[in-house]
Amino acid sequence: MTEIAPPSGLESPMPSIVLGRQDDTHHIVIIGGGAGGLELATQLGHKLGRKKKAHITLVDRSRTHIWKPLLHEIAAGSMDVDRHELEYQAQGYWHGFKYRYGEMIGLDRTNKRVHLAETVDEDGRQITPDRWLPYDTLVVAIGSVSNAFGTPGVYENAIMLDTPEQAERFNRRLLNACVRANAQPGPVRPGQLHVAIIGAGATGTELSAELHSSLRGLVSFGLDKIDPAKDIKITLVEASDRILPALPERMSASVTKVLKDLQVDVRTNARVTEVTKQGLKLADGNTIPSELVVWAAGVKGPAVLANLDGLEVSRTNTLVVKPTLQTTLDDNVFALGDCAYCVLPGSTDPLPPRAQTAHQQSSYLVKQLQRRVAGEQIVAPFKYTDFGSLVSLGHYSTVGNLMGFVSGKSMRIEGWIAKIMYRSLYKMHETALHGPVKVTLDTLSRLLTRRTEPQVKLH
Repeated sequence: MTEIAPPSGLESPMPSIVLGRQDDTHHIVIIGGGAGGLELATQLGHKLGRKKKAHITLVDRSRTHIWKPLLHEIAAGSMDVDRHELEYQAQGYWHGFKYRYGEMIGLDRTNKRVHLAETVDEDGRQITPDRWLPYDTLVVAIGSVSNAFGTPGVYENAIMLDTPEQAERFNRRLLNACVRANAQPGPVRPGQLHVAIIGAGATGTELSAELHSSLRGLVSFGLDKIDPAKDIKITLVEASDRILPALPERMSASVTKVLKDLQVDVRTNARVTEVTKQGLKLADGNTIPSELVVWAAGVKGPAVLANLDGLEVSRTNTLVVKPTLQTTLDDNVFALGDCAYCVLPGSTDPLPPRAQTAHQQSSYLVKQLQRRVAGEQIVAPFKYTDFGSLVSLGHYSTVGNLMGFVSGKSMRIEGWIAKIMYRSLYKMHETALHGPVKVTLDTLSRLLTRRTEPQVKLH
């Protein structure tokens, strides 16, 4: 793309660069390289980009991709992020799309261009300038973030798990806390090695079990001053009357039993009113001592979605879309995944923010955007199939509820079968990005190296 002078009337702290078109080929810009966005860019790269039928551009504020359902394993230290991250630049080179480093901060729908913020390095030096990127079709796939609901102290004293950077930050804090406790002259303080997890959805619940295992593994590597049974405590806090409130009640009961067997302190009907350096304050007046706090409660759209040239957003700040995944006010702008608020015909509830939703929407848009590039109308609405839910409790158990196997009824699974199916979800995602041969080789490589390395991250 060539640079041209910015148009008059557009104000910015620094003069913006407006990137011009190379030719008249259709430009598809995808904002966000999460599960749905990266799969979409990869598949469109194969079907349109390589054949010169369209220019496919993926924009993300990170340089690498990690499948979001794995973040709790990164936070617990049971997964080495370096072995699972994917570099956007290389993926684009191999699969027929362009990657651009940057963060969307605005939109000009009249002139069909998206505003990307300046990026700088850790020394404050500019990497990429403030610029505008033109599009014919824009797909917003920037996911969601945790919702603090205005609770005091959350951003100062808790860590959210919305990004790999946040997950790694919590893991470093956890490791440092254990090393500090082992090195200090006095005994371990009450609450010093207590972990409080606020929000008992899938992320919070899975993290509680993963931490039970990884913390004991960490202590076994020479931190002999720490007694896991006495000094380490994990508390899972949920405002609803049960954990996993969005999933079937019997799944919730099964998972609760496993967690209680692991001595995880499960608190339901517990609303957090403040997060302090010493722990949590609850609405009933009780406190939970904890110097390590994870906030995994609530979901909302990133703040930028309210600043996209008047596009309609929901009460949780997600883009409202039609059954074709086109935004209600602009057919040239699509949204998928957690950042999209989509109510399908015959339903009153929006589609759930799950990985399977983003995967299915991505597959749908691969076909529909090919029609759009060919000049055809998108008329077929998106159809969602709920395949059920799986909750992994680390080494201890996996519990699932699969849908549609016998006359549309659900089937409960547990144990190693559920664990295999849970891992297969990640393999399906990897296969969509790399193909079966590379995924098979990578899997074998990870299995071999896993046997010669610590089972928990130590740095």
